[in-house]
Amino acid sequence: MSAVTDTSSSLAHPLPLRIARVRPADATSPDEAFYVANDAPDFDSPAGRRWTVTTTPFPGSRANAASPARPGWEEGSEVDEDAFAFLAPCAPANVLGMAHNTGAPGRALPLQAFHKAATSVIGPGEAIEAPAGARVEPEAELTVVIGKPARHLTLEDAMDAVLGFTIGNDVTDRDAQGADELWISAKSADTFTPLGPWIVTSRPGPSSEVGVAIAGAALPAGTIADLGWGVEEILVYASSFMTLRPGDVILTGFPGQSGAVAAGQSVECRIGGIGVLKNEVVAAAL
Repeated sequence: MSAVTDTSSSLAHPLPLRIARVRPADATSPDEAFYVANDAPDFDSPAGRRWTVTTTPFPGSRANAASPARPGWEEGSEVDEDAFAFLAPCAPANVLGMAHNTGAPGRALPLQAFHKAATSVIGPGEAIEAPAGARVEPEAELTVVIGKPARHLTLEDAMDAVLGFTIGNDVTDRDAQGADELWISAKSADTFTPLGPWIVTSRPGPSSEVGVAIAGAALPAGTIADLGWGVEEILVYASSFMTLRPGDVILTGFPGQSGAVAAGQSVECRIGGIGVLKNEVVAAAL
């Protein structure tokens, strides 16, 4: 693959990129993380599994700073996929989700966001902690990753603020959701926002499927076209009341069907054109 040195304006890059935040397999500190990029169109090919170390795509964002240099991980170095573990692709200061954003019924209602705690974010392969006795459901969602500070965006310039897209799992405690009008307790528990496995800088098409598989069983999927409000409209809305920061994410809504998960099961969130985000479910500590 070609070397990648500048991801700050990735949507204008001549080739679509995948950008990942990773930890070397022999890292001695849990805080060690690097950014790598790949422009191979076949994610599972040998080229698709060989990545180039790059600079952080979130300049000025302390939450997404890269690690100090280490031998073999200098900018431009190539690393094999088996030499690292994927982390959440960004460390957002703000995590927003969109309520009732499916199809015509969603569009008939005003745009409405909810907040998820940044501490709920985990990466691929990390465990979702399900409270005992609670009905916990995963939701696969096209997730917008902000690449530059943005306020008062318009439909015409909204995409200028976007670095790319990843998969978000809007894990929800349905029992808590029914008792909490703001949904904060239902959606902000530790581990309730898996993100990953990478950011893609090409925009998935409207026919891209969005779905969930629980314990290997796929549930009926929807498509991006089934969302009520589009990405640009969501960005205009969110930036109308807050400044979006590099590394912030917006989960756009789940158009498919979900179901309850239990400890010992796996969850796979799939979006066409991005990939698969997989996490195991464990019982939350009391």
